[in-house]
Amino acid sequence: MLRRLARLTSSLAPVATLLVAPAAFAQEAPAATASAPAEPEELRVVGVKEAQTGGSVHTVSDKQLKRFGYDDPHQVFLGVPGVYVRGEDGMGLRPNIGMRGANSDRSKKITLMEDGVLFGPAPYSAPAAYYFPLIGRMRSVRVLKGPSSVIYGPQTVGGAIDLLTRDVPQGRSGFAELAFGQYAFRKVSAGVGGGDERGGFWFDGEHLANDGFKTIDGDPQANTGFSRTEVMTKAERVVDPDAAIRQTFAVKLGYSTERSNETYVGLTDADFRANAYRRYAASAMDRMSWYRTQVQVSHKVEFSKNFDLTTTVYRHDLDRSWRKLNRTDQVGVADVLNDPTSSRNRQLYGVLTGAVDSQGTSDTLYVGPNDRTFVSQGIQTHIRWKVKQGSIQHQFLYGLRFHHDSIDRKHTEDAFVMRGGKLVASAAPTLTTADNRDSTDAASGFVQDTLTVGRLVVTPGIRVEAIHGRREDRLAGVTSGGRSVTAIPGVGGYLAVVREKKQELGAVLGAHRGFSPAPPSATGVTTPETSWNFEAGARYTRRAFRAEILGFYNAYQNLTSLCGFSSGCTGGTVDRQFDAGKARVFGLEAFADGSWKLGRDLSVPARISYTYTRTEFLEDFSSGDPQFGRVLAGFEMPYIPRHQISGNVGLEHRRFAVNVAGTYVDKTREIAGDGPLQPSLTTDAYFLLDASAKLILSEHWELSLNARNLLDETYIASRRPFGARPGAPRWMQAGVRATF
Repeated sequence: MLRRLARLTSSLAPVATLLVAPAAFAQEAPAATASAPAEPEELRVVGVKEAQTGGSVHTVSDKQLKRFGYDDPHQVFLGVPGVYVRGEDGMGLRPNIGMRGANSDRSKKITLMEDGVLFGPAPYSAPAAYYFPLIGRMRSVRVLKGPSSVIYGPQTVGGAIDLLTRDVPQGRSGFAELAFGQYAFRKVSAGVGGGDERGGFWFDGEHLANDGFKTIDGDPQANTGFSRTEVMTKAERVVDPDAAIRQTFAVKLGYSTERSNETYVGLTDADFRANAYRRYAASAMDRMSWYRTQVQVSHKVEFSKNFDLTTTVYRHDLDRSWRKLNRTDQVGVADVLNDPTSSRNRQLYGVLTGAVDSQGTSDTLYVGPNDRTFVSQGIQTHIRWKVKQGSIQHQFLYGLRFHHDSIDRKHTEDAFVMRGGKLVASAAPTLTTADNRDSTDAASGFVQDTLTVGRLVVTPGIRVEAIHGRREDRLAGVTSGGRSVTAIPGVGGYLAVVREKKQELGAVLGAHRGFSPAPPSATGVTTPETSWNFEAGARYTRRAFRAEILGFYNAYQNLTSLCGFSSGCTGGTVDRQFDAGKARVFGLEAFADGSWKLGRDLSVPARISYTYTRTEFLEDFSSGDPQFGRVLAGFEMPYIPRHQISGNVGLEHRRFAVNVAGTYVDKTREIAGDGPLQPSLTTDAYFLLDASAKLILSEHWELSLNARNLLDETYIASRRPFGARPGAPRWMQAGVRATF
């Protein structure tokens, strides 16, 4: 691995040269002065206030996360403009998140981080996010789009998400939370920590579980829910708090596990309209199990208040096994559910539901554990250097990352037949359908300078990705792979047109190159996804109020899709990349967030976001990805709503709080097409109304009541992978929280 990384690093020599340069100025840095007062870390992007960045940046603060206490990350991201989600299990176990037209399938096309470190199981080799941290453990969430996301990679087409965990506290603090609700919902969450100027620790954990809201044919008492547990500990040590050069060592350890009774099998449209929360008997054995370990060690050197260097070494391991119904003997499950009444599919549909017994090999069901082992490890270094040259304030950011990840797949299937509404093992031998390993060595670096001159902030930057991917197919006895080097430039600008003591109105402009690497199986065979992305708009801030409106335009040179089970792919198309050629995505994002005082102890928080999006393929092509199929120029992309709006308003007092949130998502195509939307090929438009009430008993105790989907909206969130799938029904939850 080290030799391969050394060869890749040679392509980053210019970046390395720039990285070394600030050391020569380390002694001059103390003379520089900051142009703005200190801000909380989550309000800072590339050294300036979030409201003054030349790019789209949104922070969901700790207070906002606690307001509704969402456990489904989809509900958190629906409140951010330019972000789309595709529901699958109704609980957000494996989120499907997209940005500005980037494909939402398994969040493959966005960069996912926790505390600035990639957390995907294998971000380069297999970017599908089968793991996503429990959102309830986070203190804030940052969403970056446009040129603001260039310094984060490898995915830069849509943007980046950074989940920020709780910091080591100063002094002693902690909390404990207990909640229960419908469908045997239970949640136990706790944290404790302490620290001083020499360091400290923080430990937290969360257990989240329910018995599910679906009912399996023939077994109405079956558990269709999940159980998840995550624990994390952090520790920090300052070598000498009074030293001229301050050094801090930190370690972060984590363990996560899940057992979920989830399936890829949905329903026919007719069955969905009759009972959206039904599951067929053929899915009774479906279950996902995984565990994950996390180790991170970091060292930060603060040469002065204007110059510091942070280095982090990390390793994440994930082992997962998903035993589920994959296919029938001759016809795909999705094909059966799309056309259950044809002469070919009628018998198979009956077998899936358990209404009729299997008659022969043609209606044999294949259930198999998709065993996968992931490794993600590396070392990354960031340098921040602030200096003032005349009237120009610079803040330089330099970064290098050497990363390795891999995925080992061992997929097998066992044959089952339906007897009396139950699955019965067949005598047929176990089939091995996949036995392969994908791995990637990547060296990346970036340089970015934030220049502040009076009312103008300009942020040019460039990222370089040097990638070596390799695939070993043990069944075929074939090894393949290749190398690529890509430069990803970007620039953002902000101009304060009006700047007064209490308010500011500014113009925002940005452009950057979008990039999504090809997986190891496609490296050297197909090209990576690339685009040129532009945004422009205005931003207004006044005290605790912020509003902005941005237009965006993404011009794809080559749009790609990485086929997976989650997108409905089967057989030889799984894990293959398909190119879609030139395309364009354009739209509008509008956002406003503020809080108004009605008295000494009473305030009204409010927040609203709106996204309008149009998409268009510019070339004819045929794809093995079922989301595309046969495409003609002018077709629209799947799973991108034209209109999406989300908002919340509340009344908060030092003794109570009441908040209401509403989200409307337009219907979307499920396969590329044009003309009027066909009901059988689109999701349902839906409106979700959520409510939260809190009674604050004292400084340390509070009671909460949360209602999800208060109107009990029933809607088709997706027909992928196989058949119609609902969002969650009305769900009431109550809890108690203690802090100290």
